[in-house]
Amino acid sequence: MSAETLEFKAELKQLLHLITHSLYSDREIFLRELISNASDAINKVRFDALANADKLEGNTDWKIKLTPNVTAGTLTLSDNGIGMSRQEVIDNLGTVAQSGTKAFLEAAKRAGKTGDAPGLIGQFGVGFYSAFMVADKVDVLTRAAGAPSDATKWESDGQGSYTLEATEKPTRGTDVILHLKDDAKDFLEPWRLRSLVRKFSDFLEHPVVMDVEKEVGEGEEKKKEVTEETLNSRKAIWLRGKSEVKPEEYEEFYKSLAHDTDAPADVIHYTAEGKTEFKVLCFVPAHKPFGFDYEEPVAGLRLYVQRVLIMDRCEQVLPQYLRFVKGVVDSADLPLNVSRELLQQNPILDTIQKSVVKNILDSLAGMKNLEYEKYLEFYRGFGTVLKEGLTRDWSNREKIADLLLFESANTEAGKFTTFAEYVEKMLTDQTEIAYLIGESAEQLRHSPYLEAFRAKGQDVLLLTDPIDEFAIPQLGKYKDKQLSAADRGEAAGVGEVPAGDKERFAGLLNSLKEKLPDVAAVRLTNRLTESAACLVADSHGMSAHMERLMERMGRDASAPKRVLELNPNHATVEALRALHEKNATDPRLDGYARLLYEQAVIAEGSKVSDPVAFAKRVNDLIVRDAQA
Repeated sequence: MSAETLEFKAELKQLLHLITHSLYSDREIFLRELISNASDAINKVRFDALANADKLEGNTDWKIKLTPNVTAGTLTLSDNGIGMSRQEVIDNLGTVAQSGTKAFLEAAKRAGKTGDAPGLIGQFGVGFYSAFMVADKVDVLTRAAGAPSDATKWESDGQGSYTLEATEKPTRGTDVILHLKDDAKDFLEPWRLRSLVRKFSDFLEHPVVMDVEKEVGEGEEKKKEVTEETLNSRKAIWLRGKSEVKPEEYEEFYKSLAHDTDAPADVIHYTAEGKTEFKVLCFVPAHKPFGFDYEEPVAGLRLYVQRVLIMDRCEQVLPQYLRFVKGVVDSADLPLNVSRELLQQNPILDTIQKSVVKNILDSLAGMKNLEYEKYLEFYRGFGTVLKEGLTRDWSNREKIADLLLFESANTEAGKFTTFAEYVEKMLTDQTEIAYLIGESAEQLRHSPYLEAFRAKGQDVLLLTDPIDEFAIPQLGKYKDKQLSAADRGEAAGVGEVPAGDKERFAGLLNSLKEKLPDVAAVRLTNRLTESAACLVADSHGMSAHMERLMERMGRDASAPKRVLELNPNHATVEALRALHEKNATDPRLDGYARLLYEQAVIAEGSKVSDPVAFAKRVNDLIVRDAQA
């Protein structure tokens, strides 16, 4: 078959342009990415061969071979992994059929040329294209396992198109041939390749090899001999004792695993022995990576059974709310031929998950208590994700609650408190933990809902994550202290209004209810000390903040009407009462009633339905006052 020329997809063209022209400051990562791809290919064929031994083709001498050719100016990486069919070559190398490409482009543009950008390549699953950082042309020769007559050659200069043609390849696997740029010829030096493999891939269980020429013998017997040298130690880092692993080894393994550019915030490395034996090596990232918000929220650790990779992301050993954790689990008790279906029902994985979750939460607690600044940086990136655990992991809810940080009415802007610190500082007669949910802490600090609490000296937690509307009510209690929303009708600290006030204002309240069909009721309250009015929901009603969230998500936000509460001690409310008592049919009452309601809407952080009419009412009031 003659060569066929195909076009890259538009986004992939942009991606290749960025890689070859912008992401240039740390080119050596190309070797890490290509070796990682080769290792994955070997792991895949080993796993597939558990059910179909024919795919091995009698070739189980697993290796990844580097072949530098100084004369031709090429560096070849060969593996005997799963290989690819012609269609798989098109799917994997000609297109990137995932949202990650667009996300990569956006993140790369933000990162610019700061030095952080090269780390983006692996994060978005486009590691193969890092080859164009050092090569002006790349050839790929590949043949899928079990398909001896279906080999394919892929060739591209990364400028916008690629060619495909049928070829012959006697062995299964993939050869990636890099035609190196003039300024990248140092990657042909054996010492350079050796140092990079030890830096990035020393932990791989598969040998990374290279032919080297050595002198053997002595005197006249001395001669040159080519031998195959293994460049990596090959001992999986998680199989070594914690005391045997250097910090820089942990760091490089984490970077390779997570495609991060920084060191992890914490390392969790232990061996579980007893009835169930397994080894765990997990990493807590220091900050949220660029791609985190763009990816599908998938959790999981790499699952190995006796060093054989069974699953790249095993969700059964890591719950969703800990999906920021990267790492591996190696079990000695699971069978090598375990299927994905059996994994979902295997009690061994339940045991592993409980252990992993406990150790991760303990690690985070230790970081919070001993390295607060480091924890704060981590929490700013992943605090919202951690809160998901309050709704999903009932057995660990209190442990998760202890990890949460909040601004409060009594903290300085940008400073945080915890549930434990809040409870410790509660007043002797205080029985509930008060909280208020809104758009920002700065806005909430000026909310009328805080007035009664501030007057009593009670603190209120200020919650600003969208998930707080769902997670905090699910928590319900902390240390037997009930959590209470400050904008609810029955909020803690809101007592009964004196009977005399109720009687005195009864006529006005009835009149206002008739004039304001937007509210469920109008009543007096003692929760306000400075403001004239506020809107509150009942215990089961939708809060104003939740209503706004639902509207943004395009959901039906029709909520039960809220209650308008008035401050009987406020001059505005008293003036309205006097006006109503003097003349209950005074036409000004309609406009004043509407103004009272609209200022309560604005105070809760919502928008009035007719801002033009609101502005007119305010202007009329100014004119009337100025002419009085």
